[in-house]
Amino acid sequence: MRVFVTGATGWIGSATVDEFLSAGHEVVGLARSAEKAAALRSKGAIALRGDLDDLDSLRRGAAEADGVVHLANKHDWGDPDETNRAEGTAVQAMLDGLAGTGKPIIVANGLSGLVTGRAVRETDASPEVGPGADRGGSENLALDYADRGVRSIVVRFAPSVHGAGDWGFVTFLAEAARRQGVSGYLGDGTTTWSAVHRLDAARLIRLGLEAAPPGTRMHAVAEEAVTTRQIAEALGTALGLTVASVEPEKADEHFGVVASFFGLDMTATSTRTRELLGWTPTGPTLIDDILAGSYGTAP
Repeated sequence: MRVFVTGATGWIGSATVDEFLSAGHEVVGLARSAEKAAALRSKGAIALRGDLDDLDSLRRGAAEADGVVHLANKHDWGDPDETNRAEGTAVQAMLDGLAGTGKPIIVANGLSGLVTGRAVRETDASPEVGPGADRGGSENLALDYADRGVRSIVVRFAPSVHGAGDWGFVTFLAEAARRQGVSGYLGDGTTTWSAVHRLDAARLIRLGLEAAPPGTRMHAVAEEAVTTRQIAEALGTALGLTVASVEPEKADEHFGVVASFFGLDMTATSTRTRELLGWTPTGPTLIDDILAGSYGTAP
């Protein structure tokens, strides 16, 4: 297959490009700069210059491909409305180009806000709709096209897609621990996150694009529930810092931008995903990665 990947030089996207190339597929990656285009070409991928606001490039990439993997997102926490608008508009442009072709597209989403009080299941629909919704309502937007001749697939990522070089939530927690001199957890530390290794997530994306039926929701989840206290303790061990509880009213001061996420339960099952696609995660656990020094070590 010729696969068009947005976010192709990002944390998950770069591993996804490698996964498709190693499986013998041709990859076209969206590149925002000459430097990123060169990085893609050095791997053996084709670079298509553009970004999420370049709708012509998005339509071209989708139209000339046999399948699309959409991972890019502006992640501008200072302007979430613009981030959501751009996401919804970009997904709409690619879906319109794919309508009636039967081609597959995978659209990324997260786990937060889908249900409360239990782990998210693949059968749980997202309540987010419309351009002002989280990620522009792109999950439901994509799934609506399953009845319009598009093999629409959604991949929901665990809050920690971990590994050496990660710049996601756990990296922010490690930076906060170094800055404060204490590896903290909120309250009693019983809040839980799901986790998946980056290479396992990339392999799931390939399996989904190759074989998942239209309307599928995949969960990139290897570990269903890791407590925030376990994460803090592992970071404390790796960084050589003491570990302590942080009072909720001091969360913003201690953790910074990641505080609101650290206080959320973000867990999901992946039983249906594994059964459907024969996906078995084999990478290290989140705690193993932390203890191995993926997020820093003591001086």
